[in-house]
Amino acid sequence: MAHYAFLDENNVVTEVIAGIDETELIDGKEPEVWYSEFRNQMCKRTSVNATIRKNYAGIGFVYDSARDAFIPPKPFDSWLLDEETCNWIAPTPYPEDGLMYDWDENKGDWSPVIFEGEM
Repeated sequence: MAHYAFLDENNVVTEVIAGIDETELIDGKEPEVWYSEFRNQMCKRTSVNATIRKNYAGIGFVYDSARDAFIPPKPFDSWLLDEETCNWIAPTPYPEDGLMYDWDENKGDWSPVIFEGEM
């Protein structure tokens, strides 16, 4: 079994399905081609363990044909794309002090998570 992502006209993933194994043919055609023709929508194979196309596709991801990669939605305007992994990274590294942090876009840095009763 393989997984396939369907793309809209802007290469944004609209659906991901489990389908026929990528080594099998459907009516003599490779699955990506057959699914694309059947649905009249571009189809690209994706991999749960990210062995192809950098990331497992999800709804809202963008397929970048130049990188042959699925890129997740950008979480914050200040984050940068890691060209090797095609994942977004914060402009400052996540603190490694064992505490939990959330990104604060206004500060452009990580802010500690404060749980109720900790104040």
